[in-house]
Amino acid sequence: MFYIVRLFIYNTEANEKGEPERSILQNQFAIMIKRLWLGITWPSAILTLIFGPWVWFSGNWDIFSPGGRWLLIKLIFVLLLYVYHFTLHVLYKQQLKNNFFKYSSQQLRIWNEVATIFLVAIIMLASVKQTMSWMWGLIGLVAFIIVLMSAIKIYKSYRKA
Repeated sequence: MFYIVRLFIYNTEANEKGEPERSILQNQFAIMIKRLWLGITWPSAILTLIFGPWVWFSGNWDIFSPGGRWLLIKLIFVLLLYVYHFTLHVLYKQQLKNNFFKYSSQQLRIWNEVATIFLVAIIMLASVKQTMSWMWGLIGLVAFIIVLMSAIKIYKSYRKA
């Protein structure tokens, strides 16, 4: 899921090139996108839906008890990651099936970092559980988002130079 948006970015940038370069690049990106999306990303999402609940129920974790609230928050982030996955599927269909490029490469770069934010939040919740206060966790996540968005802005100005 982290690499597919990079391929969408490259495919979008290839759309801005002249022929025959555009066709050559987009044909290659179409192959790469299709193999990654259908061969790795979707099967991984399905396996996560199978094994995730299995581990949860075999561990007898109560998400509504005070000690299990971290897991409830983590599951909310995982659910949001699945929503993100479905938005990527829409982009997949737009680019590969309809040859429609709704977003610029810069917009896709920003969208690419959403998965990173979810990943950091999910891993942080699983690692520290309830040993860290919610306030510091939220401040850390917001600071991480600010750093990511600043890096995207710096990269944009670097590319234009």
